[in-house]
Amino acid sequence: MDNSRYPRFGMGGEAFARTNNRLMSRVFSWMFVGLLMTAIIAFVLSMNPRVPAYFSAHPMIFVGIVIAEIAVVLFLSVRIQKMSAFTATFSFFLYAALNGITFTSVLAFFKLGTVTTAFIITAGMFGIAAVIGYVTKVDLTRFGFIAMMALIGLILATLVNLFIHSSTFTMIISYIGVILFSFLTAYDIQRIKMMSEAVVDSEESMAKMAIIGALTLYLDFVNIFFYLLQILNNDD
Repeated sequence: MDNSRYPRFGMGGEAFARTNNRLMSRVFSWMFVGLLMTAIIAFVLSMNPRVPAYFSAHPMIFVGIVIAEIAVVLFLSVRIQKMSAFTATFSFFLYAALNGITFTSVLAFFKLGTVTTAFIITAGMFGIAAVIGYVTKVDLTRFGFIAMMALIGLILATLVNLFIHSSTFTMIISYIGVILFSFLTAYDIQRIKMMSEAVVDSEESMAKMAIIGALTLYLDFVNIFFYLLQILNNDD
């Protein structure tokens, strides 16, 4: 496992364990709050049928929100080392809020039972993948390049399917998506654990590391949930 990115300067086992526990605790706390914000916003807006109807009638506004989400993620990923902890936290919650708005339109196409079942299964799969990523001795970073290439292929396949509208292709993409993001969950957990080996010289550094870790796991969770929704909806 390449720890060269996260140099250690005599960090003992106990010191590392404390840092690791603090970081993981913050990562999962921020991730949970972000998911909760997304769920509350999506639920509240979905109670008003005019909201999804508005997005349906004005698709470019929906596309604009999606573009804004992508911009926020890129901004966080590229500028995390140069921005303040406050800006990073604000950007994360801004993304969670925007995602809640877009999910309002997405969830309008699914039954409540399907959404509930997908969420429960997602939580279970995410939890199992997270535990595996945390305890495994296998260096998952060796498969990082393959996973990234698979992710790019998945995105391209999704874009192609927007034009061909194949239900069979949609199901294939969905199953691949669930498997890929389950692996990425384990991969990202291990990567966050590696980050704990860095010397965190300030509370500011710890906060920013926690936010970027929370964003990464948030994206893994949401993607597993989204692909499971499509699989379960097809079964209905």
